[in-house]
Amino acid sequence: MSAPRSTDYTAFRDDLLHQSPKEICAMFGRVARRYDVMNHVMGGGLDIYWRWRLARAVAAQQPARVLDLATGSGDVILALGRHRAYTESALGADFCLPMLQQAQAKGARNLLVGDGLHLPFPSASFDALTIAWGLRNFADRLAGLKEMRRVLRPGGRAYVLEFSHPPSWLAPLYFWYMRDIMPKYAQFITPERGAYEYLADSIRAFPPQATLASMMREAGFSAARWTNFALGIVALHVGEV
Repeated sequence: MSAPRSTDYTAFRDDLLHQSPKEICAMFGRVARRYDVMNHVMGGGLDIYWRWRLARAVAAQQPARVLDLATGSGDVILALGRHRAYTESALGADFCLPMLQQAQAKGARNLLVGDGLHLPFPSASFDALTIAWGLRNFADRLAGLKEMRRVLRPGGRAYVLEFSHPPSWLAPLYFWYMRDIMPKYAQFITPERGAYEYLADSIRAFPPQATLASMMREAGFSAARWTNFALGIVALHVGEV
């Protein structure tokens, strides 16, 4: 089987990309029990390394209070605890209750159901905010970044770990794999193939690294930088208040 021409990988499933927040929440709820297994298989275990890099970056800051947004099944908030990345407390928020129930079953605590566009916290509540593979799912990413900026204290930082864009020579092959191959073997682990078709298209539609950094500055962060992993397939963005 040969990869398609570079022009082919731009096709999207518009019905998947334009689902409502309620529909996306329901989709994640359906895959919650198999979510961790699929992530490990898809990433070849590298997702563990990427979360370690995130936790290490937060630990270097030594914040007192951390908010882990889109906490999902809890792997990031648990990693922050293992690496002693905060001095007081970490709180996890997600809009999908079944995902939080998986996190709780794994030992995560201080969890709440919350909308990333309307966080139930006063301004300047946290020293650091983390979000891993969640910003793609926001209905309004710029509004979400502004809300992250609002709840951070002066000197705080937002850490955004997200699938991103590899270099142009790799992009056609990568997005072809994500769109046409990965959902096919995902269905052997979970029957919710549509969730992984959505994943592939949402990654392709996500802003590239420089654009996201510009959005973070537009949202009110004084500075924004990023570090690429796996040739830019994943990037860790850091926004400073």
